[in-house]
Amino acid sequence: MIVHLVPADQAHRRIIDGDNVCAAIEALVDPAAIQASAQWFSLLGDPTRLRILVAINSAGPISVSDLAVATGMTDDHVSQTLRYLRASHTVSAERDGRVVRYQLADPVIAGLVAAANTPTTGAPNNRSRARSNT
Repeated sequence: MIVHLVPADQAHRRIIDGDNVCAAIEALVDPAAIQASAQWFSLLGDPTRLRILVAINSAGPISVSDLAVATGMTDDHVSQTLRYLRASHTVSAERDGRVVRYQLADPVIAGLVAAANTPTTGAPNNRSRARSNT
């Protein structure tokens, strides 16, 4: 079997489907992109940040006090979380007179947030247990 993308140091390993191996290797060619995606997922892995991002994604530009009411958090907690999200370039701020409104800064994060807010059958651990019982 000829598997043109398998590195020489991996060529001795058992390969079941060479085309699948090559497709997987091609998808992993950019380590920087994988690292950037991992950082996005890490950022979304915190329930507080995700809750705020879902609210911003749904409402559009929104103030700290409105986010606090919508999420049931204190203004200070929302403000502190937004500082972190601004530093990571996840949200941007826009001044409207005395009010600062926050919005998602990147359409990629908007898509991830929308997907994260889609109802599922349960947490990943629950789904894997359900599959193993079938």
